[in-house]
Amino acid sequence: MAADGYPNSYSKGHVISGIDTANNENVKVFHAGTASNNGHTVTSGGRVLCVTAISDSVRQAAEAAYAGCEKIHWDGAFYRRDIGYRAINREQ
Repeated sequence: MAADGYPNSYSKGHVISGIDTANNENVKVFHAGTASNNGHTVTSGGRVLCVTAISDSVRQAAEAAYAGCEKIHWDGAFYRRDIGYRAINREQ
């Protein structure tokens, strides 16, 4: 997940919500461009979070990771929706 404007200029300091909701036994959220500010996790870089998942198939893992992304919010958050498409196509 990235900050709006990445890879060019982007703003920092947006409060991130939903990380705890996204994390579960199959989905893990890794911090990259984050910081702590007054007890809140905030954006501090262009590449902000990496949401990953494991499952029985690449397609299911991708779906779980994207479902995790949907639970995470901050002003200007975005993520690519094509990650893993080659592996998913090979799996079919």
